[in-house]
Amino acid sequence: MTIKKIEQDIVGFQVVKKDAVADSVAQEVKPEAEVIQMHEKVVRPEELEGSTYKIKTPMSEHALYVTINDIVLNPGTDHELRRPFEVFANSKNMDHFQWVVALTRVISAVFRKGGDITFLAEELKAVFDPQGGYFKKGGVFMPSLVAELGFAIESHLKKIGMIKSEKISDHQQQIMDEKRAAFEKSQEKDESSESGYPAGASLCKKCLTKASILMDGCMTCLSCGDSKCG
Repeated sequence: MTIKKIEQDIVGFQVVKKDAVADSVAQEVKPEAEVIQMHEKVVRPEELEGSTYKIKTPMSEHALYVTINDIVLNPGTDHELRRPFEVFANSKNMDHFQWVVALTRVISAVFRKGGDITFLAEELKAVFDPQGGYFKKGGVFMPSLVAELGFAIESHLKKIGMIKSEKISDHQQQIMDEKRAAFEKSQEKDESSESGYPAGASLCKKCLTKASILMDGCMTCLSCGDSKCG
């Protein structure tokens, strides 16, 4: 209990009602605005922003267009968040229509659940087609169409900041450049494949790019920098 000393004479008094005291305290202590996190009860706005990704495989004449729409939570505040809300896929090729629609609906449902959804990209990227995968432009191996959908989702999550991109340090990049120059010099012909990497490069198991070369008894990837020698 706090004791307060009255320095002046008391010349009058007034009874303060309980409600008036509560209102006074409420004015002095203003609660912070509620921070909204992504969950399945978040109402979809009339308009959403998104990005469309083109997936073209050698297995089909027509491309698959994947659109991921985002919702912005707590706009204009320090807690503003951009989160994926739904995904759609469209193509002239109707061969895979049923499972594509089913998969995109499941992915959209996971998006709206909130939390850490980055696992989706990894799970989809790990799906292999029993008939074999294919190489994309740049020498990147795609084990399946589902895996490429996973890569598209991963690219989008990196774009909105949910997945942090791994950056190669300047020192590691210098080592990669030196190894590439030495490898190309050791070849009879200094030529590169369509991917831009040496024609003799093999597939990197980490980034699935044909950019891994053997130098000084050590396999080193010229794309992601992965090396068995550290």
